[in-house]
This record gives sequence, structure tokens and C-alpha cells, in this order.
Amino acid sequence: MHHHNLSKKYFEKAKQVIPGGVNSPVRACKSVGCDPVFIEKGEGCFLYDADGNRYIDYVCSWGPMILGHCHPDVCGAVNEAMYQGMSFGAPTWREVELAEKIVSMVPSIEKVRLVNSGTEATMSAIRLARGYTGRKKIIKFDGCYHGHADSFLVKAGSGVATLGIPGSPGVPEEIVLNTIALPYNQLDPVKEVIEKQADDIAAVIVEPVAANMGVVLPEEGFLEGLREITKEYGIILIFDEVITGFRLAPGGAQQYFNVMPDLTCLGKIIGGGMPVGAYGGKKEIMDHIAPDGPVYQAGTLSGNPLATAAGLATLNVLSRAGIYEILEERGSFLANGIRELAKKYGVKCQVQSIASMMTCFFGVDKPVKAFNSELDTNMYAKFYRLMLDEGIYLAPSQYEASFVSVAHNWDAINKTLEAADKVFKNL
Repeated sequence: MHHHNLSKKYFEKAKQVIPGGVNSPVRACKSVGCDPVFIEKGEGCFLYDADGNRYIDYVCSWGPMILGHCHPDVCGAVNEAMYQGMSFGAPTWREVELAEKIVSMVPSIEKVRLVNSGTEATMSAIRLARGYTGRKKIIKFDGCYHGHADSFLVKAGSGVATLGIPGSPGVPEEIVLNTIALPYNQLDPVKEVIEKQADDIAAVIVEPVAANMGVVLPEEGFLEGLREITKEYGIILIFDEVITGFRLAPGGAQQYFNVMPDLTCLGKIIGGGMPVGAYGGKKEIMDHIAPDGPVYQAGTLSGNPLATAAGLATLNVLSRAGIYEILEERGSFLANGIRELAKKYGVKCQVQSIASMMTCFFGVDKPVKAFNSELDTNMYAKFYRLMLDEGIYLAPSQYEASFVSVAHNWDAINKTLEAADKVFKNL
């Protein structure tokens, strides 16, 4: 049994000065029925909390730490950059290098603009799509999360679902009127809406693999169908690859599924743990952004030296031969191991995975293909707490993904499966 005395003390203090004691809601661990542990440091695939407990980390900062914590190349690059100055608000060569790297890795990106978060990337891409087409409506999918900008907080999965928040107080109806939310993985509703309202629809935005309602794979033909119909009506297709970018393949989901969007949003891995986002795509669309075009978007810290150093170092390592094969092999070994355990102990649990990301959906015994509110979140909460006691750190929400990093060696994976064996036995 772990002791969490300092974490408890820190959380009490935090609640007095930070809303809910956290700076991002899911971290409060409300839906898993315990207090959060406060993290002191990370190393490789391990986290250490304030009380000195060690965990094998499958949150990986919600995706960015694909190389594990404190990778020497990344730390070295950031360290070097830090002593040359942390921010200038002026162009630096490293921004160009990072942009070149992104353009070379992501198939559909010809030009890219760096921002500071995934949320900034998606809201900027939507503004650009609206500015480019002169239309104002967007289509998104239930359970897909695209950050917390106003337009997107309609049926937004993960954090909103985890906390059971109805819609989104604070978002004016007149903004959301222009957002149409449709069921994920179904083409017919998209076709119906587009055929009726094509002249008003600027963009369709989608997570090519949903990861904020848990890992939900696109049905065969879904992404291809979206590409076809948007092309036909001159609607911008935006892939939100904040999670899948550089995670499923060097070129993200678009490379993995071979479907090319018009615009792509990036975040997470692209910063190697630093706050970075980016959006990019076809030259002719990107050229509508100021100073070249009329669509305004700016940021004091965009492309800052530390963030670009971390991102570039991370992408350089990911460009080495064999990295994705390692991730895929360990990721699928872990997912299959957990599937076997669920079967062995007769636990109702659907494990869905792709490459190095997975979700264990409790309370269902058939594949999850769209946002599902019928999941057994109490069972997940119990699973989470028992795994934490065994030294395995998972996402404190049924609606999130777990991530494997390059630093998760076979020893860590096997320890995780031993822990899961004990836990499934007791569920």
C-alpha cells in the first residue's frame, strides 16, 4: 500500500488557491474516487510522487513523452537553448528547422505555423478555414475533443464526459449555433447535412483516431468518405492530429491510413513535453494567414527557443529507423496481455488499441465505435485505484488513452501485466 501523505497535504493547499486544486480538470481524479498524486520527477518510463512512490507511467503527459521522461537528447537540446535565452519574440533559426522537419514528416503539410498548444492550433485552423471559404459553420463529431475553444465545447468527450458536465456554461448559444455535432464513424449523417447546407459549411474537423472518448478507431471507409465529400463541396477537411501526430507513424494518422486532409493540427509530441502546437497544410490555404493574408493569428511565445529545441530533438529521435516498430510491438503486447487477463477472469472489458495507444473500456463486451455513455465508470475507477496501488500510473478517466513510450522496456511491460493480473483477479 502506498502512502500519499504529502500529496494529500499539497492537494488541500492547492484547493485554496487554484480552482479544484488543479490546472486542468481531469487531474483532480474526481471520476476515479481518490485524490491526485503530486508528481515530483520523471525518469524514463517512471514517475516519482511527492511521497517517494514510484510508478510505471502510461499517461506520458497525455501523449507527448513518447521518448519517456528526461530523454538525454531532449534535455541536452533544451539546456543548450536555455543558456542562449528563453524567449525573444523575434524569429530564430530553430523555428525554421522545426517547420522544415514537420513539413518533411507530415505528408499533407506544405506550410506550418507554430503556436503554443493544441487548443490554439485547432481554434486557429477553424478561423483559417472560415476565412478561406467565407462560410461560418463547422462539423465536428460527438466525443471528439479539439481543445477548449468556444466552438468546440459541444459533445466534447474526455474531460467534459469524465466530469459529467452538461454542454458548456460560459459558451454563448450564438457561437455554438455554428457548430454541428454528428456521430463519429457514420458517413450518412455527414452527407445529409452537407447536401443541405454545403454553402454554409467551412470545415469538417475530426480526430482521425478518436482518443478523447477512449481509443476509438475509424471504421473502414470513414476517413476516406469524409475526404471525398468535403472535396466535392469545397469544404476544408481538418485532421486534429494533436494526439495521433508522430504517434501512429512518423507522418501521423494521415500516413497510417493514407488519407490526406487540407489542414492538420498538431500538439503534444511536437513539443517533446514543452507547450507547443502547430497547424499546417496546403500552401494556398496557409497563405491566407497574416502577414501574407487577412486571417489574423499571433502569439508572443510562438516558436520560442526552448519549445522548438525540445520538439526538434524529439522529432529527430523519432526519425531513426525502427522506432515505430518498437512502439508498435510493445504497445500491442501490452494490449493483448490485458485482453487475455480480462478473458481469464471473466471481466467485462473491451481493450481497444492502435500502435502505442490503448483504452480499456469497462462494462462493454463488443467494440466501441462511437461515444459511449454506457461504460462502467465505477469499475474503471476501481481498476485505476488498484493499479495505482500496484505502482502503475494510468489516466484518471475512463475516456482517455494510455500511451507506451520508447522508454517502456520489456521489464516494465511485464511488470505491468503482473500487476494487472492481480488487479483483474480482484475486480
